[in-house]
Amino acid sequence: MDQENAKIKDVQFGEELSKRYLSYAMSTIVSRSLPDVRDGLKPVHRRLMYAMRQLHLDPKNGYKKCARVVGDVIGKYHPHGDSAVYGAMVRLAQDFSVRYPLVDGQGNFGNIDGDGAAAMRYTEARLTEFAMDLMDGLSDDAVEFIDTYDGEDSEPTVMPAMVPNLLCNGAMGIAVGMATNIPPHNLSEVSDALLYMIENPQCDDEPLVRRLKGPDFPTGGVLVDSFETILNNYKQGKGNFRIRAKWQTEDLGHGQYQIVVSEIPYQVVKSKLIEKIAELLLNKKLPLLGDVRDESAEDVRIVLEPKSRTVDATLLMEQLFRQTDMEAKFNMNMNVLDLDGVPRVMNIGAVLHDYLQHRNHILLRKIKFRLGKINARLEILEGYLIAYLNLDEIIRIIREEDEPKAVMMREFKLTDNQAEAILNMKLRNLRKLDEAQIEGEHKDLLEEKAKLEMLKEDESKRWAAIAEEIKRTKEKYGKKTALGRRRTEISEPPAEIDVPLEAWIEKEPITVILSQKGWIRCMKGHTDLKEPFKFKDDDALLFALHAQTTDKIVILDNKGKFFNVAANDIPSGRGFGQPLRLMIDLANNDDVAAMFVYEPGASYLIASDKGYGFVVDENHILAQTRQGRKIMNVADGETVMFCLKMDGDYVAVVGENRRLLVFKAEEVPIMARGHGVLLQKYRDGNISDIQIFKQEEGFSYNRAGGISTEKELLTWLGHRAQVGKTVPFGFPKNNKFLK
Repeated sequence: MDQENAKIKDVQFGEELSKRYLSYAMSTIVSRSLPDVRDGLKPVHRRLMYAMRQLHLDPKNGYKKCARVVGDVIGKYHPHGDSAVYGAMVRLAQDFSVRYPLVDGQGNFGNIDGDGAAAMRYTEARLTEFAMDLMDGLSDDAVEFIDTYDGEDSEPTVMPAMVPNLLCNGAMGIAVGMATNIPPHNLSEVSDALLYMIENPQCDDEPLVRRLKGPDFPTGGVLVDSFETILNNYKQGKGNFRIRAKWQTEDLGHGQYQIVVSEIPYQVVKSKLIEKIAELLLNKKLPLLGDVRDESAEDVRIVLEPKSRTVDATLLMEQLFRQTDMEAKFNMNMNVLDLDGVPRVMNIGAVLHDYLQHRNHILLRKIKFRLGKINARLEILEGYLIAYLNLDEIIRIIREEDEPKAVMMREFKLTDNQAEAILNMKLRNLRKLDEAQIEGEHKDLLEEKAKLEMLKEDESKRWAAIAEEIKRTKEKYGKKTALGRRRTEISEPPAEIDVPLEAWIEKEPITVILSQKGWIRCMKGHTDLKEPFKFKDDDALLFALHAQTTDKIVILDNKGKFFNVAANDIPSGRGFGQPLRLMIDLANNDDVAAMFVYEPGASYLIASDKGYGFVVDENHILAQTRQGRKIMNVADGETVMFCLKMDGDYVAVVGENRRLLVFKAEEVPIMARGHGVLLQKYRDGNISDIQIFKQEEGFSYNRAGGISTEKELLTWLGHRAQVGKTVPFGFPKNNKFLK
């Protein structure tokens, strides 16, 4: 019991929990989620590559079942779930996921439509040339090896990485409290940046970015960011890139055309993109688009048919860019493990610097390894040369002595390795020709050793050698090859296109109907406004007007407040519509004084029943919220009754006292807000009606037998705020002009 109690320690629960969670977090960050800046691989990818190499799945050899590879990986190196390992393997084989695939897959490895790969018992794989170059040097002691999790085998801590895989293929990962998202790049351009940094070790980021240019996604597309934006992203090691689909028009003759999308943004699932476009089309959110078809085979081909031949293709694509993933953002976060294994966000200069330092370290290890091999071989060759010079004595010793090895070592001052090699020589090698070959090999090795020693001591020569390696890699995967050509086009930011409201909504004629009880609805087409409309019991027509679905409907209440409603939002179809108060913050349905279609550039005369009014222009009648916009201040007992478009140069006002006054419209001031000025003076009663007209046309009013027009205005002509003269003979008894 005492021994057991000695194992029990008192600790602070919070402190211990913090330590253990931190340990777990670091394990997740370092051993699972973040790539290494040196080879751009996570542990699962590194173990996959190494396991495939151990299975001799070289590009020149045949394929093997993926299940065999996954089994070796999880059994020897990576004790995790087989589905996770196979998923990582599948991604490395998808040419639409990685810029330079590391796995050459045979079978169904998924597609850009989002379909998954077949089960690993059906698919086969082998390594690509790019993957072999990534591991070039493992046999030359270029990197450290550590024991596997069970101690039965060993695995590399990092790959030699002759190719800059981190930038070429990018990386994605989510750890505890941090994540990484690095876009792929073009190997030729990365090589140019590396070569420039070798020549200019202390260079700024700008010349590097000018050579790197920007991401090069496997699915192509168009990068539409300015150089300043791209440079700033790489300087900070984080930011976002805007990628748009690549499209062109195809002429169908007779003025008709169709748009063909040949490349879509990176990581966008094509099938979901088309589903989204079809959904928007069905919901009439893309009025310029007539139809969408997927004609893709090996390459992406999405066909967009415009609504009509007069549709502007640029405007149509702008709608798609704004509403769908035809334009997407790639959020870059270059969070990687640096040379010391510490996770941090690195800018482009730091990433390239650490990669070059890794290559320098690899070169030194390879030189050391090769020198060891050369020295061992020189030792053997020198022993052979001694044997040839004393061949007869060597043969005698071997035939007559009981311990020939010890005797040879003593007489000829041979090392143990030399003596053992001489004893293992075959008789057929004891020819004069073989002696000459040994002397030649000895000379060549001495020359190679001298060069390696010089390379080891001279740092400038090492950097020259690294530059030659980079140039050879660039030539191998350069832009002259199908794999090396840049896929993502880099373009200047597109000009801001002002898409008018009507371009977002299908333009159709409608008739808007508002009842006295405050129910609003619309009917397709321009119907006769005088025909009887159906309403609920005890309800009747208040306003009806013709409009388009792209219009704004302006409503004025009798308290001087303006509201506006999008015509496209007004319910249509059968029924009585919906209460207007659900669309705007209208206190009482009986308060509606006017309803009309908004016209840009128009101005309106608003007036109260007490005869006060002013002109308000278009900039002040649109409300930004459903609460409306207060324009006219009214006194207690005063209500707003009129809102007329200022489409004439004279105003005619008639009061309940049957006095008519005509004055110039310019006498009414333009105001943004207020009570207004007196239009006509009354001793008793209120204003009855207003009409705005052009001088040459005169004012009109209903009269028995038709409409009468008065062009001789002298009798009633005056100035604003006067009493006016008696109305003309035959003027309607209701004191209304045309009602």
